[in-house]
Amino acid sequence: MNIAPYIDHTLLHPATTTADIQRLCAEAVQHQFAAVCVSPYHVFTAAEALRDSDVKVATVVGFPMGYSSTESKIAAIKKAIADGADEIDMVQNLSALKNKDWAYISGETAACLQPLRLHNKSLKVIVETALITDEELIRCCELYAQRKVDFVKTSTGFAAEGATLKAVQLMRKHLPETIFIKASGGIRTFDFAFELIEAGAARIGTSAGVGMMNPTAP
Repeated sequence: MNIAPYIDHTLLHPATTTADIQRLCAEAVQHQFAAVCVSPYHVFTAAEALRDSDVKVATVVGFPMGYSSTESKIAAIKKAIADGADEIDMVQNLSALKNKDWAYISGETAACLQPLRLHNKSLKVIVETALITDEELIRCCELYAQRKVDFVKTSTGFAAEGATLKAVQLMRKHLPETIFIKASGGIRTFDFAFELIEAGAARIGTSAGVGMMNPTAP
């Protein structure tokens, strides 16, 4: 199986340089990955590097804690779009979730979707499955299905645990087929990535994508 079209080639280290981003983009073009995922600071550089390719530019918003205000998330989304981002990986407000403030979560999502829909861009909502219960994850899936986001994403990669088969399987069970799943966090081998895809993931967020390009894998 060729998993290149599933991979979001990711580099979010705080000490990342422009040269690192240019190399990341070159690798993404070489292997025909779905997207690169970079910090907001590096969106313009990535967009310029990928201008003549089919590789999309993704960036993060509310990252990694999720508890920044809705207004700041909207401002960050608008700036990212202006700089050339195609996709936004936004961390939901986990504090609101733990407070069972589902109206806030729903309103935040609706407000953040507006500028994205206006510019035909995509939203991936990060739910950080390591920090929520199965019941909370199911409720998230129901809410994001109502709001018609593009993806629900497992993890930031900054929690104690990243993507798991159990979480992806539960998400796929409770999301409509029109909403995709991005698995991310701790995915470093082809075999694990393949299992997550088989479980229902449509994207794999990883910094180890180049190493997964193994022609002998199934």
